[in-house]
Amino acid sequence: MTGTRKQKIRVSRGGPDKSAGRAAGTPSGTGSPSVPKSIHVVQRYSYFDARPAALAPRLDGLHAFTKPGVRGYPEVDGAQSLMVQTMRREKVRGDVLDLTAMGGLTGSLPGVTLRAVEGSAAALAALKAAGIEARAACPGDNLSAEWPTRAQTVALVLAGDRGTDYAMAQVGWAHACTPPGGTLYIAGDRDKGFDRYVRAAGAAFGTGETIGRDGGMRVAKLIRRPGQTPPLPAPETYEAYGVQVTGLPGVFSAGRLDKATTLFLAHLTAMVEAGTLNLAGKRVLDLGCGTGVIGAWAAKQGAEVTLVDGDLSSVRSAEATLHANTLTGECIHSDVDASLGQRTFDLILTNPPFHVGRGVVLDVAREFIQTAVRRLVPGGTLYLVANDPLPYEPTMQDVGPVRELLREGGFKVLAASKSA
Repeated sequence: MTGTRKQKIRVSRGGPDKSAGRAAGTPSGTGSPSVPKSIHVVQRYSYFDARPAALAPRLDGLHAFTKPGVRGYPEVDGAQSLMVQTMRREKVRGDVLDLTAMGGLTGSLPGVTLRAVEGSAAALAALKAAGIEARAACPGDNLSAEWPTRAQTVALVLAGDRGTDYAMAQVGWAHACTPPGGTLYIAGDRDKGFDRYVRAAGAAFGTGETIGRDGGMRVAKLIRRPGQTPPLPAPETYEAYGVQVTGLPGVFSAGRLDKATTLFLAHLTAMVEAGTLNLAGKRVLDLGCGTGVIGAWAAKQGAEVTLVDGDLSSVRSAEATLHANTLTGECIHSDVDASLGQRTFDLILTNPPFHVGRGVVLDVAREFIQTAVRRLVPGGTLYLVANDPLPYEPTMQDVGPVRELLREGGFKVLAASKSA
């Protein structure tokens, strides 16, 4: 989904992966004995190809996989990097439950048996490529069926960029998953509320301190005392364009409709009222659905809707939104369209993301547009809303001629139709 703050944007132009020099071979600082140093090895990857992450020298001897859509790509998340360095220094061994496993870096620590948990479909794909069996879950999920005995060590990277409610849900989840006497290693960004969240965690756990610092990143170690787990923050609800919206913690626009989606739905509604857009009986894909408000709005217009998101909390929100409006639709947890099988659509509606964790990248949004190339039926149309500066038009030409329907308040609504 889009935002309004100005940030530097990394635009992927396709072709060779710039991290391939390390990703295709050995860790940083080493060379391949079978390749002369004068030869530059270039490996090409598609969006869906997972690959070894580029690791800093301080992670020498460890490994992780990554792909577009995983936090920290093409490297590893900075907070996770510091957390794993700290755990290696502390000689952590045995079973470790990593609630934010990303690309499996924690599991490469010597003597560690990883219990990997992830809510990101992209990260789940990276873990699978690394040969790690992971559990898809999000804050609040009970993991006892998967692991009846709790691990003595739990690892967690706080996603402070997803807001206070999500970070506090993560803290409560970690507390529920850590047995009394067990240890939680918790990492995060000082500028994203880490100190505040660790104080809250310390109040629940009973004891702990910050033991690792690197730039703005922090790692704390907490030992859990017996006691009650803090309650998870409740979902937020509101009404927009005739839809009762349910937003779980951390989901985009969980508490109110963002400006881009407001503009998008206002324009689409005007088109419906003018008779220039008819959704009745059409197969509509809400790609990157978040709370599901766009898909639910389309269902109210009589469309047969499929709602997709790579974030499991968002999929759960979309399901709750459909239920609150007594609407039917299919909600799918998927890395873009990887889990859509042979489904095709008459219309695709999207407010694509350009944030992945702390980073601002266009890889995922570009693949959203390529989904329209693959999934639209002849004559089908992609409708997209974006911030003014985002250069989606060249990629949208792959669908068909691009039409600018509206430009207002720092946003634009674009459309491209596939030739009949």
